[in-house]
Amino acid sequence: MARERSNLNILKLKGLDLPLTVRRNPRARHLTLRLDQASGGVHLALPRGVALAEGLDFARSRSDWILAQLETLPPRVTFAAGAQVPYLGEAHVIRHAPGARRGVWREAGTIWVSGFAEHLARRATDFLKGEARRELSGRACDKAAGIGRRVSRVSIRDTRSRWGSCSSDGELNFSWRLILAPEAVLDYVVAHEVAHLVHLNHGPQFWALAATLTAEVAGPRRWLRENGGSLLRYG
Repeated sequence: MARERSNLNILKLKGLDLPLTVRRNPRARHLTLRLDQASGGVHLALPRGVALAEGLDFARSRSDWILAQLETLPPRVTFAAGAQVPYLGEAHVIRHAPGARRGVWREAGTIWVSGFAEHLARRATDFLKGEARRELSGRACDKAAGIGRRVSRVSIRDTRSRWGSCSSDGELNFSWRLILAPEAVLDYVVAHEVAHLVHLNHGPQFWALAATLTAEVAGPRRWLRENGGSLLRYG
């Protein structure tokens, strides 16, 4: 059964106003809290039959845990001159070249951005999204062709809960932030979604096929589980 639409509230904790996203999950057995590493907001999942008021009381009762988690979050990284961002897992520094008239380009560990300073953040973001589209689309089509399947479309989005998805009609969706992850992680996600072109499930045959489409499965899965949230703090 699909989850119900989420609602945004404000959770007040010791002088802080934190965005609280409440989602009712019919399959959940317990109230659960999760901290959004990108926004510093809190996600609350409500099982069927649990009132919102009870969920809010639960969230407030975990205030010490929430505040402790907030202290562990790494700072957000805006796309500005001097900022360090990963590109396929390798550290790059954003530099401003106002008179270059070359758009945006990557060279020797640097992402150069020409043009006016006020457009730097947008242009850097557009560049990374474009690089993500190139990498993800190319790999997806190549892997699909290798198993005799066709990708109907590749969409690049800024998803927060999924790194990729595959529809029954062969459309693949990916988060542009995968361009920030190590190459092996990006390649694994592509292989995962391409394998869904054959198996729209996570059964043994699916995992066996996915393993033939990328060099490693277990390591990238573990990396995403442990570090994926950190990609949301960029931009």
